[in-house]
Amino acid sequence: MREITASGQTVEEAVQSALEQLDTTRDQVDISIIDEGKKGILGLFGSKPAIVKAVVLKNQIEETKAFIQEVIKNMNVDVNIKTTVIDNHVTYELNGEKIAKLIGKRGQTLNALQYLVQLVLNKDGKQYYSVTLDAEGYRGRRKETLEALAKKMAEKAVRINKKVSLEPMPAFERKIIHSALQGRNDISTYSDGVEPHRHIVIKP
Repeated sequence: MREITASGQTVEEAVQSALEQLDTTRDQVDISIIDEGKKGILGLFGSKPAIVKAVVLKNQIEETKAFIQEVIKNMNVDVNIKTTVIDNHVTYELNGEKIAKLIGKRGQTLNALQYLVQLVLNKDGKQYYSVTLDAEGYRGRRKETLEALAKKMAEKAVRINKKVSLEPMPAFERKIIHSALQGRNDISTYSDGVEPHRHIVIKP
């Protein structure tokens, strides 16, 4: 953690001096005022400089990226990571060889990694972020597969006039199924079971 003590004629000047020395901006540091200083008589006699301590805040997004690189390196996979931040959502896109190893069967490895990344990213950061960990567009392909599955299973439920249960899925995948079928009035969907075996039921 980088920190520095700086002084100036006013608190604002001391803060500015600290930012210049750290080569950063105000939103990236935590400022503590050690001494507000004193102007003195006629601004000269008995004056005391203002003193502040500036501590550079952790960049939780970059630190999490380093964590992902470390974990993947230990899996003997070499990847490039592209980071995209929109509002309070962070997407880490992985590209490289042996990417299938990171995805796993039906995305199970990628989902487990995403869960870890979410925990690390929000461990002690000041802002809460939601996360998508993607691997060479897998999330988009999986979304298409789930939407097709939702349609197929909804047709089956209507045809046999019975409830149909889908395989267990993480919450964000269940949401895709719910969304894909929400416009239909011949069926309803709900989640049943306890994590990690929670699944969707399609009911006529």
